[in-house]
Amino acid sequence: MHKSSPLPSSRASAAMLSACAFLLAASAAWAEDKAAILLPGSANDQSWNALGYSILKSLEPHGFKTAYSENVSDADEGEALRDYASQGYEIVMGHSGRFVSAMEQVAPDFPKTQFIAVSGNEGKAPNVMSIDWNNAQFGCQLGLLAARMSKTHKVAGVYGLQGVPNITAQAGGFRICATKAGAQVAILYIKDMEDAAEAKEAALSLIGQGADFVTGKLNAAEAGLVQAAKEKHVYATGRGFDQTKIAPDLVLTNIIEDWPGMFGSTADQVKAGKLFGTFVQYGYDTAPVTGASLQYAEGKAFNPIVPAAVVKELDDMAAQFKSGALKVVPTDNDARSGG
Repeated sequence: MHKSSPLPSSRASAAMLSACAFLLAASAAWAEDKAAILLPGSANDQSWNALGYSILKSLEPHGFKTAYSENVSDADEGEALRDYASQGYEIVMGHSGRFVSAMEQVAPDFPKTQFIAVSGNEGKAPNVMSIDWNNAQFGCQLGLLAARMSKTHKVAGVYGLQGVPNITAQAGGFRICATKAGAQVAILYIKDMEDAAEAKEAALSLIGQGADFVTGKLNAAEAGLVQAAKEKHVYATGRGFDQTKIAPDLVLTNIIEDWPGMFGSTADQVKAGKLFGTFVQYGYDTAPVTGASLQYAEGKAFNPIVPAAVVKELDDMAAQFKSGALKVVPTDNDARSGG
């Protein structure tokens, strides 16, 4: 005669249900699309790290649950990367090229995780990548614009982080193309990308040497560069519409970076199962996602004072970059300090 098993006690039933619920919750959490970023500074610094936070949040419309860690020191990078990867995060980002080395060490243990260095310049197969926009292309356009708009035929750039690849690309591209168009170029490097007073002083020094066009690639310090241009009534370019507002008659355009476009495109592909182990650089030759664009204001590429003939030259240059007919590969010497 078959004996039925005794019914579990109410306490045992509760324990079983609790365990099942935990397992289901854990399974669901692992199955979620998740992305995280490590920031070297504070997420609310209103500058570089705030940009990293905004990149992370831009992935939420793509279906990703997000998390971040701020003020991550060099010594803690590997542990922080490993922690997110072990929790099932599909995308783990580090906000600068400095994270690449730690990613290369951790990545082999998490072959299904995409590690991404923001604004880095290298990758390692199969799952460590860097993403940036093509600084050389846009720097070259600014060089042409500077040469065409300058009356003294002396133009200048103020930059930080000398030797960092994306700085070399933009400053070098600016010098190559401004020189080719007939201008003399002077470049100065400052110590702090956030120090507007230091940037203003550097720009004033260059203007004092005859430059009537100043550009640069700085963070919060960019405002100081534009302020110097305003005071001395010379042309400038910026990195955002806030700079246009400082000197609307003198700012000719801004490089507006499209990090949501670059990372959204990558994230969608990672969700679909693709992994990257390279440096992916967006530019005119990767349209429709070009990584950046020249904009004076919403819907307007250049200040109205830029002649139509100059705008056409700049558009023609963009078309050459898009087709591959024109390539600019700046060297450290192209981006050197001085004239």
